[in-house]
Amino acid sequence: MPIPLQGVLPIIQTPFSHNDLICEATLRREIDWAFATGADGIGSGMVAEILRLTYSERLRLAELMTEFALERGCVFAAVGAESTLQAIEYSRAAERAGCDAVMAVPPLTTKLSPDRMVAYFSSIADSISIPVIVQDASGYVGQSIPISVCSTLLKAYDEHKILFKPEGSPIGPNLSALRDATEGRARIFEGSGGILLIDSFRRGITGTMPGMDLLDGIVALWKALKAGDDDRAYSIWYPVCGLVALQLQAGLDGFLAIEKHLLARRGIFPSERRRQPNSWDLDEETRREVDRLFDRMLLALK
Repeated sequence: MPIPLQGVLPIIQTPFSHNDLICEATLRREIDWAFATGADGIGSGMVAEILRLTYSERLRLAELMTEFALERGCVFAAVGAESTLQAIEYSRAAERAGCDAVMAVPPLTTKLSPDRMVAYFSSIADSISIPVIVQDASGYVGQSIPISVCSTLLKAYDEHKILFKPEGSPIGPNLSALRDATEGRARIFEGSGGILLIDSFRRGITGTMPGMDLLDGIVALWKALKAGDDDRAYSIWYPVCGLVALQLQAGLDGFLAIEKHLLARRGIFPSERRRQPNSWDLDEETRREVDRLFDRMLLALK
């Protein structure tokens, strides 16, 4: 029986060894830390460097996530691809591996009409019995998903089968527009890394999908928001906001570089190794500012 998706669901960072293979021991340590820190589940996505993994690695990553999660929370796998056939194959493999859901972006190299986008996501949904998270990652990669597509999918299935992660700018107004267009039925997750979490929470999200690097801060922030403790929420959010602002300046590679730096600083990752090529690396001045803000976040959590 799939575990429901809700709450704080961090996207894993994929650790690589010196020979550029997935380091399974580090991945296990990362997932153990996530659940010990209060995650409600884990998943793969863009910051898992999913687009830089080989076909066999993508399948193996889904297996490893479910194996290491040990049913402590839900697990979902990124399955978006350039063809419907690829996406279906990734989706079926994720279900066989024991994932509770899949998450899919539209193809990145082909601009689809609304009707063809509906057909793409419907084909994925029809190929598996577990839920599909429809991800609009257009804030940093790929094309946007019209609200009409989301409404059509929700009507064709239901809120248990189709969920949403809208990341196209402006995120807050788009989130509210999706909520209102579906009369509040849409189950929506935000993926801003935390910078828009307070605003998104007030718009009625089901949960958040941050990176792993700031997870203790995001868990504490989520709990403060649920408890209505605005003073604590904002005290945590300010340094989180500063950190994510630094990540945003370099797009996806900015998130990857800073997230892996902080995971290495925590001692969870042995190195900051990323798959090549990358468009941006941390310079020393940015690194020092990241560390200062990270220290402030840890202080706010005490």
